[in-house]
Amino acid sequence: MKFGIRTPSISRSIRARTTGALKRSIKRSINPLYGKKGMGWVRNPKKALYNKVYHKTSIGLFDAVRKLFP
Repeated sequence: MKFGIRTPSISRSIRARTTGALKRSIKRSINPLYGKKGMGWVRNPKKALYNKVYHKTSIGLFDAVRKLFP
């Protein structure tokens, strides 16, 4: 488990911003439960718990910079 500042990955950041809308809309049209709140707990509770703790105990580099210079 990581505590503190996460190391940024430019390639993952770009991939997350560009892969999106069309692929998600197709999945949403096929699966009515896709993207609904709380579905992570239904599908894989162990991973959902890990992700919840990870996001509460770590902070992104850009979030840290934003807090220093509002």
